[in-house]
Amino acid sequence: ANHSFMTGRVIRVGTRGSALARVQTDEVINSLRTAWPDLKVEVVPITPDGDRRKAAPLQSLGRGTFVKGLEEPLLRGEIDLAVHSAKDMSSELPPGLAIIAYAERKDPRDAIVNRWDAKFEDLPLGSSLGTSSPRRTGQLLSARPDLEFVPIRGNVDTRISKVGVDGYDGVILAAAGLERMGWKSKVSDFLDPEVCTPDAGQGALAVEAREDNSEVADLLAAINHPATWSAVTTERAFVEATGGGCRVPVAAYATVSDSSLSIRTMACLPDGSQMFRSSVELPCNDPVRAGKEAARALEETGAKEIMYTARIC
Repeated sequence: ANHSFMTGRVIRVGTRGSALARVQTDEVINSLRTAWPDLKVEVVPITPDGDRRKAAPLQSLGRGTFVKGLEEPLLRGEIDLAVHSAKDMSSELPPGLAIIAYAERKDPRDAIVNRWDAKFEDLPLGSSLGTSSPRRTGQLLSARPDLEFVPIRGNVDTRISKVGVDGYDGVILAAAGLERMGWKSKVSDFLDPEVCTPDAGQGALAVEAREDNSEVADLLAAINHPATWSAVTTERAFVEATGGGCRVPVAAYATVSDSSLSIRTMACLPDGSQMFRSSVELPCNDPVRAGKEAARALEETGAKEIMYTARIC
């Protein structure tokens, strides 16, 4: 990479204003500064529409709402790169933008914080848990039909503060968000991916930039984490192959070992009445193809019956 560019120019990084978004952005910036000690970085705070529309149910906003607010200034050239939770990104990106790097994935699992500090299987009958995710609701109802699920909005800190009040016995959150905020000790139970398969990309940070910006691509090559890249690329290809996550809840979780990808997938109805799971081992030399094959394997379990029926966004 051109060294004079590293010393001379300022890289502008867009971020949402929430505490977690800032922590995630700093994580990427710190990696960049370690790789390129002379780099000058400017953080540009942006308020996406999804953050302004606090009252709208999360489901109605659709996957990608929080991402769009950073993509527009990126396309206009007002910022050079944006850091997102990979799980928030829709499977199709706007023309001209691409995910250039993934930071190393943190704990991909879902976690429960509850007022008894109980494990999932030990929650009292009829406990009410806050989540607005049909993926979580469907899987957890399939395991525990007695539980009640209540929609919830707000940042991680807002949601945790509702535990034990407002009719919430507990809340379900991504473990990685709690880990990044330094709140891992608040977790009552980490859900096994066999019980609750995580969202595609959960725990990973995606760095998005303009496709034609080769200088930024050179910078980001130094911080891309190859195993995370293979796993999340596979998961996103799976979601795209199943209709972009806009129909019934689907999920994929891939892990890389040696030269193979182990991919767990699931499709369910949001009420938990039908649940399909599949697990495949595929070579990791072509993650996009692996994601598509994982989608086909899930269809063959009988999941095809439900996968392409209702639209949820």
